[in-house]
Amino acid sequence: MDLITLQGWLDNLSFAVLFVTLLLYWSGAAFPRFTWLPSLGTAGMAVANLAMAALLLARWIEAGYFPMSNLYESLFALAWGVTAMHLVAERMSRSSLVGTVTAPVAMGIAAFATLTLPDTMQASEPLVPALKSNWLMMHVSVMLLSYAALMVGALLAIAFLVVTRGQAIELKGSSVGTGSFRNVKLQRHSETVAQPAAAMSTADGGTAVLEKVQSTSAEPLSPQRLTLADTLDNISYRIIGLGFPLLTIGIIAGAVWANEAWGSYWSWDPKETWALITWLVFAAYLHARITKGWQGRRPAILAASGFVVVWVCYLGVNLLGKGLHSYGWFF
Repeated sequence: MDLITLQGWLDNLSFAVLFVTLLLYWSGAAFPRFTWLPSLGTAGMAVANLAMAALLLARWIEAGYFPMSNLYESLFALAWGVTAMHLVAERMSRSSLVGTVTAPVAMGIAAFATLTLPDTMQASEPLVPALKSNWLMMHVSVMLLSYAALMVGALLAIAFLVVTRGQAIELKGSSVGTGSFRNVKLQRHSETVAQPAAAMSTADGGTAVLEKVQSTSAEPLSPQRLTLADTLDNISYRIIGLGFPLLTIGIIAGAVWANEAWGSYWSWDPKETWALITWLVFAAYLHARITKGWQGRRPAILAASGFVVVWVCYLGVNLLGKGLHSYGWFF
């Protein structure tokens, strides 16, 4: 079997495994008594991660250069990053809910690369002179990994908003935490009389004190849902905290490479402009969390908006056919 045939098998395998993984996670969420379903989902994510790594390695061997020079390769690199960050976030949170939001995104990326892109955009081509640089590996790989981390963190923030039904949840405790989970006091705001606090054990043996206020306008959130909300908020913060410095390093590396290739560190190319917008959105999120002490719904909404901004930065401006980072015209 030659490398081109192997790549065809691997990209289809990645898509198929991610599709089955999506079904496993969603079935596990619908039928929580079947605890083995999420475990199979985790295994599926790991298999898909390895299949995409093998795909990128095969293209590297075939083409002779780092395989992130066209849209097809970068999509699979991004999907690989999403599955990798998923495994990190799932291990940190010990919650299968992570997979219900990350699996659809990873599967959608693989499906777009495998089933939608024309063959001409999937084929390896010789590098243009500007891309024949060691900065290709440094800049592109770090940027794609940062996109993956920020996407996963934003997806967990969206999951937080869904779990809390958009209600105002105040998480009082350390934003960073000292163990796997924080000892935390959660309080849901309302205008009515408070109920007694309830204590629950967290996954690391700590105690989460849940103090909620019953609302006459919304159904009260259960202690289990409140604890899950705290976990999602915490892990989202940590994953975004990982992605943001990677984004910063990637932008700096891109500026140095641009100066080497085009004689200017910054030219306000559409891609550069949206990279700056992405950086500012997540900088505002981290500033609000660290300096202002924001927790709960407000930073989650900001992170959720960042999910859209990342996609515009990564794919939207590239498909318009304008600028130095264009992949082509899509109508």
